[in-house]
Amino acid sequence: MPPARRVVIAVFPDVDLLDVTGPAEVFALANRQTAGRAGYVVQLAGRSPGVVTTSAGVRLVTDLSFTEVDGAIDTLVVPGAVDLRPGGPVARIDRDVVAWLRTTAPLARRVASVCVGAHLLAAAGLLDGLTATTHWSTAEQLAADHPAVVVDPDPIFVRCGNVWTGAGISACMDLALALVAEDLGEAVALTVARQLVMYLKRQGGQSQFSVPLSRPPAARRDIDELRAFITDHVDGDLSTAALAARMCLSERHFARVFRQETGTTPAAYVEATRVEAARRLLESTDQPLDRVAAACGLGSVETLHRALRRQIGATPAAYRRRFRTAG
Repeated sequence: MPPARRVVIAVFPDVDLLDVTGPAEVFALANRQTAGRAGYVVQLAGRSPGVVTTSAGVRLVTDLSFTEVDGAIDTLVVPGAVDLRPGGPVARIDRDVVAWLRTTAPLARRVASVCVGAHLLAAAGLLDGLTATTHWSTAEQLAADHPAVVVDPDPIFVRCGNVWTGAGISACMDLALALVAEDLGEAVALTVARQLVMYLKRQGGQSQFSVPLSRPPAARRDIDELRAFITDHVDGDLSTAALAARMCLSERHFARVFRQETGTTPAAYVEATRVEAARRLLESTDQPLDRVAAACGLGSVETLHRALRRQIGATPAAYRRRFRTAG
């Protein structure tokens, strides 16, 4: 049996519950799916042994105090907490956690923050010079408070060396699955994802908001149904003429209705959807660029280049180098 992988999760008063239990569940399922061969051992560490009340009111019991954490740590997980103010949520900085991180992080093989836990890593100086993400609602706060950190508010998670930062709330599951994939391979991570009934194991480069979720629901049900059709048929004929014919409308009237309901033109929406599909393939496969372009309905490598530069400001090759997570 391989040595146990020790996972230590920091907890403190009003910590977000899912930030703690989400990753813990992923590691537990990895143990179950590998009949214990994964060997993850999860420990909760707090200011002192005992009960910690989370933001949801649910109480957790720590396994040990911060001062009792010694020896090697495989993965140090840092969740977060927010204070709700009139201007919006503000990440809470727990000074005891920050001080503990400064001394404990060097003991860990890797460090991962969940949601606004990135603010705690940054306060401890662990993100200086690195690119990091956090929940979209506190990204501006992170950038303002820590100019030495390159804040990217878009991705689900970002990895810089042995430091991982994850986006908000349920993205903690995606981050934990990526950690499992690094340890045990994509097949095990996908099996765990299926057990969690997760629709898709999202990769790090994916946006916190997919194209459909970044637009509010339309008042017209037929437009929402058309948006779903576009997502499911990115490699098909999605020209304005074809979409208008599907809606039984003239091109001019269709374009006007679509823009009124979605805030964008049919062509722009289709391109954004195709780029999102291309990003998934660039992150999760080694398919050549011509096949990626064809599979996403972008036609040619040249069109793929232009679309990615327009949408995300990167070339396909650069994007793949940054976000490719599978071997």
